[in-house]
Amino acid sequence: MLPGAQKVASVWQSEWDYCAEQLICCFRNKCQTYVQRLKTRAQFQAVLAGRTIAKTTHFALHCSSLDVSCEAGKVNKAAVTREANASTPLFRQQDMWIGALIPKRWAKQAVTRNAIKRQIYAVSRESCRSYPHLAFVVRLRCSFVRSEFLSAFSNQLKKAVRAEVQALMEFGVRAT
Repeated sequence: MLPGAQKVASVWQSEWDYCAEQLICCFRNKCQTYVQRLKTRAQFQAVLAGRTIAKTTHFALHCSSLDVSCEAGKVNKAAVTREANASTPLFRQQDMWIGALIPKRWAKQAVTRNAIKRQIYAVSRESCRSYPHLAFVVRLRCSFVRSEFLSAFSNQLKKAVRAEVQALMEFGVRAT
């Protein structure tokens, strides 16, 4: 125990401060562009209405500019009723925005859907430097063959998803 340190949850306060500073410095030095996640239905609809810039065997990468507003005609007005006025911008910050769309049709188990989403977000954080300030959606187009993977959360599945999403992101960088 460090002298004069107060315990916060299961971490000593001074250790917590040091860890938080290190994480912030490491994140800022690694990537100058912050990756924001798409959260609302209107945001997903606006990006999916944009163009498809890359496709792989299992995934498609959709792209849209950040200046899309709710009144642009691409977005369903009913999806905006909870959020804000129709004239407000969907993307308030000029950063890279990413969303993952994994339908139950192609990934039946929640464990599999969550593992795929985690890999998509991890790869997007790693490649955030090379991407411009646009909004992207990575969409699963077809299912992975179940007979190839031992379980819904196997390391083989994670590696296969990660490799394919990295290839998709590289194609996307060239296309933008």
